[in-house]
Amino acid sequence: MSRQTTQKTIEITSLIKLSDTQIATIKGGNENIQIATYPRGSAHQIPAEQWEKTEVLLTSGDFLPTRDMAPNLKWIQMTFAGVDPILDQPIIYDEAIQLTSASGVMVSQMGEYVLMAILMLGHKMPAILEAQQKNEWISNKSGMIIPKELRGSTVGIVGYGSIGREVARVLYPFGVKVLAAKADLSKLEDTGYIPEGLGDPKGDYFHRLYPIDALLGMLPECDFVVLTAPLTESTRNMFSTEAFNAMKPEAYFINVSRGGLVDEAALITALRNKKIAGAMLDVFVEEPLPSKSPLWRQPNLLITPHVSAISPNLLDDVLTLFAVNLKRYEQDLPLYNLIDTRKGY
Repeated sequence: MSRQTTQKTIEITSLIKLSDTQIATIKGGNENIQIATYPRGSAHQIPAEQWEKTEVLLTSGDFLPTRDMAPNLKWIQMTFAGVDPILDQPIIYDEAIQLTSASGVMVSQMGEYVLMAILMLGHKMPAILEAQQKNEWISNKSGMIIPKELRGSTVGIVGYGSIGREVARVLYPFGVKVLAAKADLSKLEDTGYIPEGLGDPKGDYFHRLYPIDALLGMLPECDFVVLTAPLTESTRNMFSTEAFNAMKPEAYFINVSRGGLVDEAALITALRNKKIAGAMLDVFVEEPLPSKSPLWRQPNLLITPHVSAISPNLLDDVLTLFAVNLKRYEQDLPLYNLIDTRKGY
């Protein structure tokens, strides 16, 4: 019997500040849903009686209660896609608690970011911007700024989840050959949450699929390599000296996933020794990136401050997913974006 049929009250605690309109969106007209909101940073001030009756928690992960604090907690909805920052929290390993991410919510803006990165690198914008800062007109255009055109190029996407699939969809009209590497080749379809019209739910936009173990065989074929894989113990530093050496000297590297997937010293060496043509990074091992980091001074490297997922609509988009999942929760249906804590994603 579904929760909705029994008219059971669902007590939700939100550690995200919500407007009345946003609360109404979540409730969807169901008066049996009770939502208590607390401003970010005030989790330690939540009354014990609120934690005790909390069944569902909406949080960015800054604070997670212990099981003793929230004995009736059954579901944690995170507001971000990667859950690696909370994998040290004991409560998420409680088998009675479902943990879901916001995977799929941020794919539109991240797909646009990757397209921007590919075009900027391929059209030699680092060299052009450097010349502009020096008030220099590039006269040797055929030697310095011949572009790597997107049409006819090969893009390798490492990690074919919701973000990687959206990147493939965005690139498809440009006549790009897409190669993709993913951990589980048996799951070609995307069963997670994805806004209608986005992504590659059926696996239609790649030309060839590789297991992650065959990554070194895929990289030499790529003109651009886009990293969109989750950070786990098995993927940490997956882009090392060996991986960069496997890339073509004229190829470009883009990372929008997690900084920990890249050996930054190896990337610096690859850029300095021209093992690759350039890179664009939005994520780093240490954030904010320290002012003394040598990454700031590397040739042909564009740096952005972890902004690829930012959108003025981000919170509303997360709440749309939450509302969809809440209806599924009421009806005892499988939730979107369930995290397997053993895998870390």
